Amino acid sequence: MELIWIVDDDIAIGDVLETALRRQGYRTRRAYSGSEALLLLKNETPDLILLDLMLPALSGEELLERLGGTPVIVLSAKTDAETRVRVLGSGAADYMPKPFDVSELLARIRLRLTSRSADGAVLRFDGIEVDTRLSSAAVDGQAMRLTKTEFAILRLLLLNAGNVVTKSALLDELQLRLETADEASLKVHVSNLRRKLREKSGRDLIEAVWGIGYKL
Repeated sequence: MELIWIVDDDIAIGDVLETALRRQGYRTRRAYSGSEALLLLKNETPDLILLDLMLPALSGEELLERLGGTPVIVLSAKTDAETRVRVLGSGAADYMPKPFDVSELLARIRLRLTSRSADGAVLRFDGIEVDTRLSSAAVDGQAMRLTKTEFAILRLLLLNAGNVVTKSALLDELQLRLETADEASLKVHVSNLRRKLREKSGRDLIEAVWGIGYKL
C-alpha cells in the first residue's frame, strides 16, 4: 500500500490525518519540520506528501523545491491567491486551505495517486481515448486537437470516469498552467472541450453536476 508522509508541526492535525489515512489502508510517516523531512528522504521515498507551509527550521516552500517528482498536496492556513499560485507553480500537485474537509482531502489523495500511476498509460472511456505519454486524444477513433488546458481537464475526467470531479480540483489543474484561474475561465475551457467532443462524436459526453463539478 502507498506510503504517505505528513509533514506538519501541528500535532493535532497530524493525528487526525494519520488516523484517517490508516483507516483507508495507507502507510504513514510523520515529520515535524522541513529539515526532518529532508533527513527522512535519504532513506525512503514516499508516494505522496501532505505538506504544511509554515514549518520550523526549513519552510514548506523551501522543502517543496527539494522534493523532486514526489506528488505534494499542500495544506496551509495561507489562503491568499498569490501564495496558492506560487506554490502550485513550484511543483505542488494540489493545494487545500486549512481548515479542510477530510473526506475531500482523501478524494484528492486518491486522484493524485491514480494520476501518478496513469502517467504513460492510455486512458479509455465511452469512445474517448487519451494517450498520456504522447499527449494525444481521440473520440470514436477520430483525432482531436486540444489545448494543453483542455487535455489536462479531459485527463482528470477520464481518471475519474463516471464520477464527479469537483470544480476546485479542476481549478487547481488550471492554475498549474495559467497565472489566474476562476470558475468563469473553467466554464469556458469545459465548454470548448465539450463542443469539440460533440463535433467529433455527435454526443454530449461531459455532464455538469450543478454546484459541484463535471463528470464523463
